[in-house]
Amino acid sequence: MHLQQSQTTDLRYLVSQYIALTKPRIVMLAAFCALIGMLLASDGTVPWPILVFGTLGISLLAAAGFAFNCLVERSIDAKMARTRARPLARGDIGPTPTLLFAGALGGAGGWLLYGFVNPLTMWLTLATFVGYAVVYTVILKPATPQNIVIGGASGAMPPLLGWAAVANDVSAPALVLFLIIFVWTPPHFWSLALYRVEDYRKSGLPMLPVTHGSEFTRLNILLYTLLLVATTILPVVIGMSGWFYLGCALVLGGVFTWYAYRMWREYSDALAKKTFGYSIFYLAALFGALLIDHYL
Repeated sequence: MHLQQSQTTDLRYLVSQYIALTKPRIVMLAAFCALIGMLLASDGTVPWPILVFGTLGISLLAAAGFAFNCLVERSIDAKMARTRARPLARGDIGPTPTLLFAGALGGAGGWLLYGFVNPLTMWLTLATFVGYAVVYTVILKPATPQNIVIGGASGAMPPLLGWAAVANDVSAPALVLFLIIFVWTPPHFWSLALYRVEDYRKSGLPMLPVTHGSEFTRLNILLYTLLLVATTILPVVIGMSGWFYLGCALVLGGVFTWYAYRMWREYSDALAKKTFGYSIFYLAALFGALLIDHYL
């Protein structure tokens, strides 16, 4: 009886570690953004096969990318307090099982998208996987402090993928959705990097606060936040959204700008943590406002 309970406990722990490899909270955010893209691309409701298999396929390929990221960065993760508890960094899961797991997830995701959604979405999602897992993780991240700016293109893809799943094309509204997340990524991530700077210094990664210092990074956060606020007006300019969204975007952007300005003038780790937390709320609320406006 005790042996059976022990085996069950071990299995649950192993399953939880494999789930942790996929960074499930970030996968959920990606799925949410993809779902917003689907709904914005539709005039009414999204056909259920596209809604279900599109969201699942995009999520599986995102999960595969994150698992591969954990594999490549396992030695770096072991040096950082924020990431040292990850399964590969702790040695709970080995490189080969992780590679097989990532391959299975990616293969399943691509099959679902190709068979039940459309080939365009499958190829775009596969390109996103390669962009994140190879171009960003392997090439850019250890090579340049602009890694998060260039590599942010992969993280900005989910709403565009959702749009492509429904519309089977990539038009101006889809590109605007992509651009919003692309410009949002640097102030979001650099806020985290500021209060985790010692972690990144130990890791050897050339993150902006390590290579150029806190003041330069804070100025870049402010400038990117101002650019972000301007970018979020584009849905109104192209006729994609109306006054409700515009009001929400300006209020949300005003708060984000206030956080960024305060960080620039009177930095503290506590303020950087609040800014990072607000940036996550900001993106969810902004896309929520886009969706509400779409159905008004």
